[in-house]
Amino acid sequence: MTEKLAVHGGSKTIKQHPEELFHWPIVTDEDIDAVTSVLKAGTMSGTVITKEFEKEYAAWNGTEYALGTCNGTSGLAAAIWACGVGAGDEVIAPSLTYWATCAAALTFGATVNFADVDPESLCIDAKDIEHRISSRTKAIIVVNYGAMPADFDGIMSIARKHGIKVIEDNSHAQGSIYKGRMCGSIGDIAVASLMTGKAFAIGEAGIITTSNRELFERCVAFGHYERTGAPSRFNPVDAQVHLSDLIPFQGMPIGAVKHRMNQTCAAMGRVQLKHYPERTAVINDAMNYFADKLDLIPGLKVIRPEKKTNSSKGAWYFPLCHYDSSEFHGLQVDKFAEAICAEGILCGAPNLPLHLHNFFHLADIFHMNNPTAVSFGQRDVRQGPGTLPVTEAAKSNTITLPWFKYFDREAIDLHISGYQKVADQVKTLL
Repeated sequence: MTEKLAVHGGSKTIKQHPEELFHWPIVTDEDIDAVTSVLKAGTMSGTVITKEFEKEYAAWNGTEYALGTCNGTSGLAAAIWACGVGAGDEVIAPSLTYWATCAAALTFGATVNFADVDPESLCIDAKDIEHRISSRTKAIIVVNYGAMPADFDGIMSIARKHGIKVIEDNSHAQGSIYKGRMCGSIGDIAVASLMTGKAFAIGEAGIITTSNRELFERCVAFGHYERTGAPSRFNPVDAQVHLSDLIPFQGMPIGAVKHRMNQTCAAMGRVQLKHYPERTAVINDAMNYFADKLDLIPGLKVIRPEKKTNSSKGAWYFPLCHYDSSEFHGLQVDKFAEAICAEGILCGAPNLPLHLHNFFHLADIFHMNNPTAVSFGQRDVRQGPGTLPVTEAAKSNTITLPWFKYFDREAIDLHISGYQKVADQVKTLL
């Protein structure tokens, strides 16, 4: 006799998760010792340890430079400014992402021309970029969404053709590989959030990576005043900036912000980086095993790079799965997700579309009695419902998946049985 679905009063498939299955980050005495040594020394606002972390992270990520920031949001703001985005300009970005990806553009008087996403990867669709470019377009922001590498061949080709900078928002994809190259090293500049919930988690922090010296110096000048040639209480003179137009501002952040990474985060980052490849290899094995099994259920297809492309999803942050309602007798995705959650399985939805949010339509940041998106002579590229069909459909054909941090075959198989249980009884949910 088939066991009743939990949503209908039956027993849950997953009654209790093994503790290590979803616990992240992995913190050991090595992390604790590194952090407490900073606290005992009182050097939280210093930069000596942060600079060591930056060197090590850049070497691992395959870039010439890295710059630690207080969070990923601040790093994205610095990168957008460093790429020359200012009043009246435009940036192109995907709408299916977290607001920090592109919201800072408006604080510089620019606007965002949102592009649709690719229906398979849910990353920005290279085919929907070029027609949006104008003389005011300064940057294309690319999100490696759900740790999935974007189509960089197509995107970089368009950007080079038009002389436009590419900014990677790599907050989901630390360690992901695109055709043999690590994400975070492919665009002109990249930013990653390193906050507690991310794959590379070291507290509330972020990091900028680039091999472009000019962009690096502009990010330093924007928010790292103590690293531009003027001494501070905590740090000695460290002349990082040599660009003639920035030298007059040494000792003062030209962005009027302080982006310094707390050295407790930097100390933890150095420890986490040593173990990150081996730990994420375990995650990759667990998630691919899970994905192989889940893909056998008609109507579910895990979003991941095709095999034999020399690409990977790194630590698989924010794993996503396509949901085809036609294979489930037309059952809406929210009803399917509700049943999956009732079985004790972690399940959710992708981000809501940014192009429909009032911030990008109505926010008057500069108190000009006019929306910032159209206040500085830029085109009115604001978009309403129906303009980005793939992005807007994501909430109805995509679910999030459990993010396994440990390869427990028995526990993963039990999760699969929960999905199969719901799939087998989907008619009872209609």
